[in-house]
Amino acid sequence: MQSLNNIQGAGSGGVFQSKLKRKESLTDTAFLLTITITLFIVIYILSIVFLGDKGFNKIQMFFNLFNENAALIVIACGLSIVMITGSIDISVGGSTALICTVCIVCLNKHGFNFFTVLILALTIGLAFGAVQGFLIAYLEMQPFIVTLAGMFLGRGLVALIEVNQIQVNNAGFEKLSAARIQIPFLGDINRKGVFIQSKLEYGVIIALIIVCLIYCLLKKTKLGRSFYAVGGNSQSALMLGINVRRTRFYAHLLCGLLAGIGGFLYLFHTRSGSVQQATGLEMDAIAASIIGGTLLTGGVGNIFGTLFGVLTSGIVLLIVTAIGSQDPWWPQITRAAMLCFFIVLQSIICSRKKSKN
Repeated sequence: MQSLNNIQGAGSGGVFQSKLKRKESLTDTAFLLTITITLFIVIYILSIVFLGDKGFNKIQMFFNLFNENAALIVIACGLSIVMITGSIDISVGGSTALICTVCIVCLNKHGFNFFTVLILALTIGLAFGAVQGFLIAYLEMQPFIVTLAGMFLGRGLVALIEVNQIQVNNAGFEKLSAARIQIPFLGDINRKGVFIQSKLEYGVIIALIIVCLIYCLLKKTKLGRSFYAVGGNSQSALMLGINVRRTRFYAHLLCGLLAGIGGFLYLFHTRSGSVQQATGLEMDAIAASIIGGTLLTGGVGNIFGTLFGVLTSGIVLLIVTAIGSQDPWWPQITRAAMLCFFIVLQSIICSRKKSKN
């Protein structure tokens, strides 16, 4: 009887510790999310105060942040998922370039329409996610090496298909991509005194819906909780009965699916494709995830934080451009400073966790 009580006590203590760890993780996530949102609000207010004459006091400028970054929001969500599991994927830029080029060729030369190229984009994204996920999860290959090969493969295939930059030459697709949603009662008055309604691209609505769906997946489903568990401690997750390999595979598969959607939104916005298309997109997505509070070590992250990470990077780029600096390294320097700040912040959080354990 005494041994049974000891076992029960140990079990209840383990449950208590597990709940405590989840609470601490949630607190860390909320803290990083608060920092990210506060940083975005402060930067945006300062831009309105000091750069109002450059257009930052216009409502359309705020909506343009979403218009220009809809594809990046979706792709960064995929990066956040794999980073939460403790993995990485740097192939999303190459897969985006491949999606844009293949879809344009099919639209211009093979009579594809909007829906068939959408299916094609999703298929390419899922193919990248499935192959890379299998190699990483089941063959235990290093994620960085596997996805680096995926990045080179994507851009190599683009070079085989079309060396020069190509543009969409399909009337139906161009008409859909040029359509905009008019925001009721919101807009700006131009210099002639005419009220112009604010406009939002349809891709933004898709991106925001995906953000909400991924948030529900991570917070409300068993699979989402498994992502956090595997990223926090894969050995503990295995002892709890979680299939670690399958969870990692699903994370990369979902990242590939989101890369397919993001690649299509990128095409929908730019209507062009080339070998140099989406260069550095994977780094922008990783940076947005880190700024949004996703830990590099895994186990902590928030999709809404990733959204604000993308918006923060976007407003910094707009500010540097508005100041008049055409040097391409200034936005990178600013992003690097923000990344250093958040990486140091994450290191402090990880050190605090280890000291408590």
